[in-house]
Amino acid sequence: MELMWFVFFAVLLTGYFALEGFDLGVGLLLPVLGRTREDRDRMVAAVAPYVLANEVWLVAVAGTLFGVYPLLEGEVLFTLYPLVVAMLLSWVLRDAGLWFRRRIDGHRWRGFWDAMIAFGSLGLSAGWGMVLYAAATGFSSSPVHPVGVMLGLVVTLLFAFHGWTFLGWRVPGAFGATRSGRVLLVSGLVAALPAAGVLAGAMPYLLEHSAHPATLNVLSVMVLPFAPIMLGAQIWVWRTFRPGKDAFRLPSFF
Repeated sequence: MELMWFVFFAVLLTGYFALEGFDLGVGLLLPVLGRTREDRDRMVAAVAPYVLANEVWLVAVAGTLFGVYPLLEGEVLFTLYPLVVAMLLSWVLRDAGLWFRRRIDGHRWRGFWDAMIAFGSLGLSAGWGMVLYAAATGFSSSPVHPVGVMLGLVVTLLFAFHGWTFLGWRVPGAFGATRSGRVLLVSGLVAALPAAGVLAGAMPYLLEHSAHPATLNVLSVMVLPFAPIMLGAQIWVWRTFRPGKDAFRLPSFF
């Protein structure tokens, strides 16, 4: 049972990196590729239909972490507390930018919220790299370590590349060469590599810190039946908003 839940957690975390990675990557590229207001609108429109669906994976990761590995809660919150707060703030700023940038039709207003999207995406991307470093050390080392900072930079660059690949698939010809769905899949797998590598190394540690088998049995009954629903919703989003399906139209709430 412990191994099954470890695999489930690993799928959720790597899936989050592969999916939310391109959302954050597009946010990182907003100041680079978004040279005009129209370009920035296209970039936000490209990721808008996917944002909420992708963030569900993060909620599932957090719920699984504290449900399956409750003994880690104190260690994670104690060791990573300042970083977790910074990442939550970055998440709020990124999402606020997506929601508020079009509420007022002014250059300064949009410029401010576009900057918040980029800043929040940077904070989340770099923060995840430092979290992975702390996890790789069994949460015994501070994430603000040269290796942790370097891993944060690596994750940021991988997400930016994933976002660039996504834009080439979603908005063909608008931001570089057209890229196929297979290329996007490969870039997603590459973006998930840091999480996969850390999880592979931390597997014995996580298995030792698993909840009691009786608790895992209860979680299996309560949680696992909803996994196909989440997966089905994700498939629906990708089929509905594939290239050519209102690629340049922003949803009303963005």
